[in-house]
Amino acid sequence: MKSLLLAVAVAAALVGANAASAQEDLAKADGCMNCHAIDTKKVGSSFKDIAKKYKGKPDAEATLTKALSEAKGHPQTKAKPEDVGKLVKWVLAM
Repeated sequence: MKSLLLAVAVAAALVGANAASAQEDLAKADGCMNCHAIDTKKVGSSFKDIAKKYKGKPDAEATLTKALSEAKGHPQTKAKPEDVGKLVKWVLAM
């Protein structure tokens, strides 16, 4: 039984890691990583600092999505509209 639980835990961790890796790859492809890094400041704030700033704010996702989509307070992104939402959720989950 312990072996089964361990196998399930490892599989869940790998799936989570693959999802995070896919989002990071998307951020790289869309140019986000040119100005941002996950945990260090570059030209823009780190993604972890952005997540911390918006933590607990009910309108965080909508605010960031609008800023990125309309290029208000943020340079124009080359991310597709459907990718912006994925990226915002990924950043806020950090």
